[in-house]
Amino acid sequence: MLRRINVIVWGVLLFIGWNLLLLFFLLGRPPAGGNPDHEQLTRDVVKVAEEVESELENQKKLLQQIQQHRGLWRRGKTPAAVAGGSRAPAGDLQASDVVLPVLVIGCDRPTIRRCLDKLLHYRPSKEHFPILVSQDCGHEETARVIASYGDQVMHIRQPDLSDLRVPPEHRKFQGYYKIARHYRWALNQVFHTFKYQAAVIVEDDLEVAPDFFEYFRALFPLLLEDPSLWCASAWNDNGKEQMVDTQQPEALYRTDFFPGLGWMLLKATWEELEPKWPGAFWDDWMRNPAQRRDRSCIRPEVSRTMTFGRKGVSNGQFFDQHLKFIKLNDRFVPFTQLDLSYLKKERYDLAFPQQVYSVPAVRVEELQRNEQAGLRQVRVQYSTRDTFKAFSKSLGVMDDLKSGVPRAGYRGIVTFMYRGRRVYLAPPKDWTGYDPSWS
Repeated sequence: MLRRINVIVWGVLLFIGWNLLLLFFLLGRPPAGGNPDHEQLTRDVVKVAEEVESELENQKKLLQQIQQHRGLWRRGKTPAAVAGGSRAPAGDLQASDVVLPVLVIGCDRPTIRRCLDKLLHYRPSKEHFPILVSQDCGHEETARVIASYGDQVMHIRQPDLSDLRVPPEHRKFQGYYKIARHYRWALNQVFHTFKYQAAVIVEDDLEVAPDFFEYFRALFPLLLEDPSLWCASAWNDNGKEQMVDTQQPEALYRTDFFPGLGWMLLKATWEELEPKWPGAFWDDWMRNPAQRRDRSCIRPEVSRTMTFGRKGVSNGQFFDQHLKFIKLNDRFVPFTQLDLSYLKKERYDLAFPQQVYSVPAVRVEELQRNEQAGLRQVRVQYSTRDTFKAFSKSLGVMDDLKSGVPRAGYRGIVTFMYRGRRVYLAPPKDWTGYDPSWS
């Protein structure tokens, strides 16, 4: 008993010390472009973070030994994803006759032409993939561009162009409120007026990959069959060219993070969401646990969409920092001929933990120095919000969390490429769930 108390006390002291160190770092960091010692200070913090992670792991093992001795230890479950490549089994649900409308959300960008040109260029069938362009804003130049496509697309217009009443502190976010209103109206048109059973949603600043339609046609049956899935997305949030394996464009993953940016949902899911649809910031609302309800999305290794729209309600900041660097897949993958059943939860949750937790664990510094280069797959472990953010920044991974969920993560695991190696940024094997306070 005394030993257990000592372990807990030591863990608490480490936790306090680590947070004091982070506080010192944040208060003392110099302004950007100022002190040349900034990079060295960052490296020092990462080094200390790794030492704390190592010591926390040692102390946790002691606690586990105590719990095992008392018969109280239970092994937790963790999941992940591997790509499949075999042919689909005979008799499985076929996607050849599926009608999947593509809903293009537009407003005041005449550059919607680039989006529509690519969609029409790659569309295999007008009957199987009708394109509905829903326009808000009443922008006439954009309306003329859409009209120029004739009967190749269906042009519908959101009728209510008035400003919305918003809280005084949200006046600068009027655009986000209008976007949420437009989405609600447009999705109601797709599912209630035109009575489609599913839809693929893209915005007017997205360019699609050659196998965009093939990708969603193959994933539609999976959404029907697996109730633990609620969307399929064409987007990888960590999809910069140096962070993906372009030699594996067929690789798909489950993710607990709603990616958006080219995504498919079923009518049944919309009927669940529509009555409580938010007034603004709909994408972050989708990432709330009350909406997600422990469901996941499918996302690709290499993105099937890319954005060219610097102009928007976010004023281009996120575009310049990140979005413009996302790699768009340029190889056609015949997804409808592949067996994608490995993505079903019962199989996925067995296969990926074995893969992730069987590879060697390394430190961030070892990765950065390219040590043990012969290891083509490695794992970097984090156990606190602060170490996740420190390691993510050091490795170029997006470090923000929504309700505790990392971008592109599944059960806390983020997979990406780093200098030609597959890296799993992963919590301990006994991970028990997301902590919303990590946001």
